[in-house]
Amino acid sequence: MIEERSSGVVVVNQPGGHIDVGESPEQAAEREALEESGCQISVTALLGVYLWIHPQSRQNFLRIVYVADLVSEDPRRRLDDGIHAVHWYSISDIKHRIRDLRTPMVLRSVEDYLAGNRQPEDLLSNIMPIQQNVDRVLASAALI
Repeated sequence: MIEERSSGVVVVNQPGGHIDVGESPEQAAEREALEESGCQISVTALLGVYLWIHPQSRQNFLRIVYVADLVSEDPRRRLDDGIHAVHWYSISDIKHRIRDLRTPMVLRSVEDYLAGNRQPEDLLSNIMPIQQNVDRVLASAALI
């Protein structure tokens, strides 16, 4: 878990971000984990696709969440701007900080992981590229 600044407030989140041009979602997850936490990971499974609609702004947040193995960690690596800290939290630690979570998707995805939920391997390959299949992506997303 990371602590990052979002809209002027420090929040708890999983490493993540945007998909760069020419990058698969899995490659983006691996790159973002390294840039935001100093952890090199290897994606092993798709946990889920989540959609959260901000109750006030009505802005949509689509999150693709992966399961990954930790390959290595470099606690001295310079992290992206806005990242304040990296933490290894238990589920009880996360629930204790529920008011600090960036979105409800943070806790939901951890709970889904602990429950053993995984998506079919071909789910993302059937909706790639995401930009051209937005309706299919949204239809497969869990509404939070």
